[in-house]
Amino acid sequence: MINSDNLYSYCFLGALAFSLVLTPLMRLIAIRLEILDHPISSVKTHRHPVPYLGGVAITLALCAALVISRFSTNFPTGTLHTLRGILVGGVIVLILGLFDDIRLTGVRYQWKFIVQIAAAICIMAFGLRIRFIEPVWLSQALTLIWIVGIMNAVNIIDIMDGLASGVGVIASAGFFFISLPSEQIYVNFLAAALAGALLGFMPYNLSKRFRLFMGDAGSLMLGFLLAALSLGTSYSRINNLGVFAPILILGVPIYDTILVTILRLKKGMSPFLGSKDHFALRLEKFGFHRPEILGIVYVVATLLTVIAYEVTLLPFSSTVYLYALTAFGALSIGLWLAHIDIEN
Repeated sequence: MINSDNLYSYCFLGALAFSLVLTPLMRLIAIRLEILDHPISSVKTHRHPVPYLGGVAITLALCAALVISRFSTNFPTGTLHTLRGILVGGVIVLILGLFDDIRLTGVRYQWKFIVQIAAAICIMAFGLRIRFIEPVWLSQALTLIWIVGIMNAVNIIDIMDGLASGVGVIASAGFFFISLPSEQIYVNFLAAALAGALLGFMPYNLSKRFRLFMGDAGSLMLGFLLAALSLGTSYSRINNLGVFAPILILGVPIYDTILVTILRLKKGMSPFLGSKDHFALRLEKFGFHRPEILGIVYVVATLLTVIAYEVTLLPFSSTVYLYALTAFGALSIGLWLAHIDIEN
């Protein structure tokens, strides 16, 4: 057995190694099978077809690292039970995403919601739900909304190379470090494996020569796993307001979802139809280059994660102050972003 102090490091490094190997392999398979993202829609920001299947590489790398970790240590029975539920639900989401990636016309959003709800119910059946809300039926309803919402929020921000994956790495690290003191084993292993798998994918995603997209299979799976991670640990050991920490950790995708929904509704547009009004594309329209935008997003995501970590440790009054300051900053930035002209 591996020394317990190194378990999470080995899980992270294993997922990273598998991802570095599997990602170019999935790219070759995607090219051979012509599973490509064709820029046939006006909302697409790339000019030439790009291979998909990055999400498959991430998922396989994560699963391989977890399997090896399983036989390197004695997983508690509860951890295995929870991980099985997450992986079963994850397979459902992965199949949905693959089907959407392969079909040129995609999958209608109504069918997406139905399958996403099924995946959410799957992990809820294995005992994952919001614990600080009663009665149980209300907790289950809000858990369902949370899981489906985060899946789609992460899918929404996957409009620029390195954006969703980078935010996913930072969020995974946040859940890992918040969970670590409480020894929520499934969160620790899953967060470590997810961060490693995403980091192994990112060099190819950002490469001009070996470019690969994670596709809906990857972004929906990533959102599903991050939602599952958020439900697996306690945030209110110091004060009850700590329970909102996951909203901060996942603040970037949540923020973009709220922003585009409000702006589209103001224009009389359906929030379920794509358009180039995301915050990242608004920053690009303002004059920032894509590497600069990624840097800004990573800094903001890291700052929000640090704040989330702090609100689980600080007293009630300090937590209120941090939430208020964060809300004021988010509102101010949103008002500025809304005034950027994206039509010209």
